[in-house]
Amino acid sequence: MRIISFTANKLKTWLRRENGSVTLEFIILFPAILILFLASLEISFYMSRISMLERALDQNIRLLRLGGLQPATHEQLVFQICGDAMFSTSCPDDVLIELTPISTDTWNMPERNVTCVNRDEDIEPVINFQPGRENEIMLVRACAIVDPIFASTAFTLGMPKAAENGFLITAASTFVNEP
Repeated sequence: MRIISFTANKLKTWLRRENGSVTLEFIILFPAILILFLASLEISFYMSRISMLERALDQNIRLLRLGGLQPATHEQLVFQICGDAMFSTSCPDDVLIELTPISTDTWNMPERNVTCVNRDEDIEPVINFQPGRENEIMLVRACAIVDPIFASTAFTLGMPKAAENGFLITAASTFVNEP
């Protein structure tokens, strides 16, 4: 009986001790705070990549509109945009650009989904790239795939995902071909 009461007293004192209570709170809260910090850092990189793509697209569409890109090919435009955007070392392989004329008679717009590169496939998707005629309204859409910096990003953010472990960034612009 005496051993049981001694053990019960020791157990009560052990349970009432507060040593390590701060450590327990740290162990519970630190992963959540770290994930929040890494997610906000990833979002800031993602947003800066979008801004760089939009700026590069605007700069080079101005060149295209004024006739500064001759010949106006998909490869030339992608090369120019990748040189200005500087967001990825594999940029020319991860970027697709659509250049589509918009009819002023029917105002039919292309489908909402932007065509993107599929890294798993060797064959590139078919895209519409028509430089257009004088005074024709053109719609330009660019899609790039960028890799996440942190592996936890896929679990914490609702960013548009590519099929092969990357995120999609898109930019669009319109212009009228100069005479």
